[in-house]
Amino acid sequence: MCIFNTSNLFKILYLNSRVNEPVFTASLMENDAYDRIGDEPPNYEETSFSGGTTSNGNGTGNGEHRAVRLSVVSAFGHDTLDRVPNINFYRNAGSVSGNRAVRPSLQELHDVFQKVSVCNGRISVTNTVEDREGSDGTPSDDVESVIPLDNKDGAVRFGWIKGVLVRCMLNIWGVMLFIRLSWVFGQAGWGLGIVVIALSCVVTTVTGLSMSAICTNGVVRGGGAYYLISRSLGPEFGGSIGLIFAFANAVAVAMYVVGFAETVVDLLKENDAIMIDELNDIRIIGCISVVLLLGISVAGMEWEAKAQIGLLIILLVAIANVFVGTGIPASTDKKSKGFFSYDVKIFMENLPPDFRDGETFFSVFAIFFPAATGILAGANISGDLKDPQDALPKGTLLAILITGVTYLGIALCVSATVVRDATGNINDTIATGMDILVPFCNGTNIAACEQGWNFSSCDVNSCKFGSMNNFQVMTMVSGFGPLITAGTFSATLSSALASLVSAPKVFQALCKDNIYTALKFFAKGHGKNNEPIRGYVLTFIIAVAFIIIADLNVIAPIISNFFLASYALINFSCFHASYAKSPGWRPAYRYYNMWLSLFGAVLCCGVMFVINWWAALLTYAIEIFLYVYVTVKKPNVNWGSSTQAVTFVSAVNNALSLTGVEDHVKNFRPQCIVLTGAPKNRPALLDLAHCFTKNYGLCLTSYFQSWLPKTLNNVKASGLGRLKPNILMMGFKKDWRTADTAGVQSYVGVLHDAFEFEYGTVVLRMNQGLDISHIIKAQGEYTHTHAHTHTHQCIKYSSLWACDINRAGLTLLLPYILTTRKKFKDCKMRIFIAGQPGRAEMKSLLEKFRIKYADIHVIDDITQNPNSNSWKMFEDMIEPFRLHEGSKSTTLAEALRKDNPWKISDAELDTFEEKTNLQVRLNELLQENSRAANLIIVSMPIARLGSVSDHLYMAWLDILTKNLPPTVLIRGNHKSVLTFYS
Repeated sequence: MCIFNTSNLFKILYLNSRVNEPVFTASLMENDAYDRIGDEPPNYEETSFSGGTTSNGNGTGNGEHRAVRLSVVSAFGHDTLDRVPNINFYRNAGSVSGNRAVRPSLQELHDVFQKVSVCNGRISVTNTVEDREGSDGTPSDDVESVIPLDNKDGAVRFGWIKGVLVRCMLNIWGVMLFIRLSWVFGQAGWGLGIVVIALSCVVTTVTGLSMSAICTNGVVRGGGAYYLISRSLGPEFGGSIGLIFAFANAVAVAMYVVGFAETVVDLLKENDAIMIDELNDIRIIGCISVVLLLGISVAGMEWEAKAQIGLLIILLVAIANVFVGTGIPASTDKKSKGFFSYDVKIFMENLPPDFRDGETFFSVFAIFFPAATGILAGANISGDLKDPQDALPKGTLLAILITGVTYLGIALCVSATVVRDATGNINDTIATGMDILVPFCNGTNIAACEQGWNFSSCDVNSCKFGSMNNFQVMTMVSGFGPLITAGTFSATLSSALASLVSAPKVFQALCKDNIYTALKFFAKGHGKNNEPIRGYVLTFIIAVAFIIIADLNVIAPIISNFFLASYALINFSCFHASYAKSPGWRPAYRYYNMWLSLFGAVLCCGVMFVINWWAALLTYAIEIFLYVYVTVKKPNVNWGSSTQAVTFVSAVNNALSLTGVEDHVKNFRPQCIVLTGAPKNRPALLDLAHCFTKNYGLCLTSYFQSWLPKTLNNVKASGLGRLKPNILMMGFKKDWRTADTAGVQSYVGVLHDAFEFEYGTVVLRMNQGLDISHIIKAQGEYTHTHAHTHTHQCIKYSSLWACDINRAGLTLLLPYILTTRKKFKDCKMRIFIAGQPGRAEMKSLLEKFRIKYADIHVIDDITQNPNSNSWKMFEDMIEPFRLHEGSKSTTLAEALRKDNPWKISDAELDTFEEKTNLQVRLNELLQENSRAANLIIVSMPIARLGSVSDHLYMAWLDILTKNLPPTVLIRGNHKSVLTFYS
């Protein structure tokens, strides 16, 4: 175990206020996009730098807080152009359209004093990013552009119980529970019947685990399975499965309504009240039922939810009634219909399978499996949940457990009390004496025979009763039959209602994304819950079309393949995202396994073929056709899919593999090197494939990126496609105090280039290499830790990570990536924050980003003066490079500045007094908290172009990282690298 610790010192880009008088005035003006700086310029007092030195920089004793200037009050009690961490900076990243809040760019911060534009006393920087071309400018153009739900719009939002658990249970406890479960166990026997339920639960549980991982990898919007798959695998897979899944839910409405109609027709038949005939009566009752359900759905989610609760109560009572009924001694009438009290011989007789009428294990499984498809009922209304990330895993998996146990319990109880065949004739009895029973009790129905009933005629003629023949066995078994009828109505209608709601919402989400432009008509919503009225009507039409089939055993296998295809892709999405190892794959739900998800995907595909091979081929043909269609159409969306991540990784690996391949004449490719004069008289060597540099080390790619394509067709600078650098990494120049001036200028010049062209910048300092055992030994409190000090081993001690989430989160992302690697997987991160935001805000933000951390510490004494020893160390560090013009005459001072423009002036030290003090103080805090760290990651101060001298900037970096374990200074490029969107 090592503690890979982090300190979120939201440092340190202060407003440099006294560069020269004209710029000084502009720098204090307010920028609408940034924090308010103040209406009046600050009053500066003479500092210690003007006339000499003091022990701590401002004449105050150690432990006192520095006087705070009005120009620097914000994250650390100082004002700065940097914004403190704000959730709005991470909204809508990658959105198709819509406005979003932005922080200042790195280039704006780098040369804000060189390129400020003054307008009405303000620095002009926009607050928002412009909409992309083709947008109508409304925030609802796509789901990512909508601000996360806070329930201020009056819309109905559900928690995990009402929105997921109840909905999933009702959908799983569907038509099969009371109408087909006894038939399934009659055909398969309870031995294979358990396998049927277990196999269904394995498929749904693995899918539930995969879904939980995906839906906790960011904010989940409306669209259910479509949303999860499309945001993970991309629009091609999402668009194809979205249509199939919406259609499957629409057909499921028909399946559940037909189950309800069958029950009603059986009641009519018992009372000689058939209207036309059984088949047409099912059609009539089914169509009337779906019209009523449509009315409830159109009334809104609130009415639908209330109806679901009522149906759940009825269903729970009915289920309890079954268990109670199996324990009540059977009456003569019930015995004639095959129901007896618990009997071991009946139970064992029902153990082996007895497939009839051409049924097989897989055909029976195909009929039962739709009972398990309700696991996505909660996910399908993800847009109506208060907290989908918390609700979906908890509610879905608990629903699978509860319903699985319920199905198994009821099935076993029925198998122990009901025989497969019975005549229903109360006169089919025989004497109960053993001598009389022996001649009769052979062949089939031995258990019933030993109970004194002769059902041997069922071997010759078909009987109407028993678990194999009567779909209303549950009614007979129960303590009070009408309750089972009510439970059947409840189970079927609740499942139908859930599917009737799910199909339009999934379809609406698909249409909103405009994957299929012809379907944009169905994207429109109505009311405070954005109800898809048009989708309801379309679902109604599809449901009626399948209700006309009026045969449950025909409809059920049709949707099994569609649901299985959806489940397969959900599992594959989880596997693929894990396999891609994208930094954006950080699910908060940890109880999943990529190989288990792959197994689930393969299992779903296999089950599809064994259920119905031609239906499976048809499903895949439709899916492939839709996939190709979306691929050709190329919708204007970019969701950061795992498909892109794998493509990127493959490209990098293939490019690296070429390094070991010798050149061959047949594979010659021209790779031009263009030598140019770079801007600002900095000569640079530009290589179209690689970057080499002269003097300043960094090729000025951004400058040529816009010029080259105009000059050379299809030519891009620095890299190929997306394979281009975005981070500059370099080592710390430890000899800056002894190196010549040109060397220091060249080193800092590289950093200036990186800042100007908005590269992320990483500087690594290792004072004594990677072996820090001497530091560990110096601290007695860590003597109990392991003695391993090699770089690939973790030591159990704390470390510090200075993180900089308000500048794109690179300082969070890089340590996280390290912890995903084998050598660092046991490392932990402690986060230290100073000033704003507070611990609660930071904790909330990290939870949204799914970043694991050991603890968050708030540093409340960041503005305290550094101690005299630390300050003396810094003064000695910069002494050889100071002008000390404050103590000299004006003429001599001007001459010194002219002859040594690179030296540190008293005015410069005065201007950056607060920033200088902060670097020294931060080093003290780092040593106090993180001397035993494996690695320290801290935000790198930026050098204002033309404002901070090279030697002062190097002194900042030096004093900040001095006498510490391996330390990484990181400066992001102010482009988001973290998002809380799925």
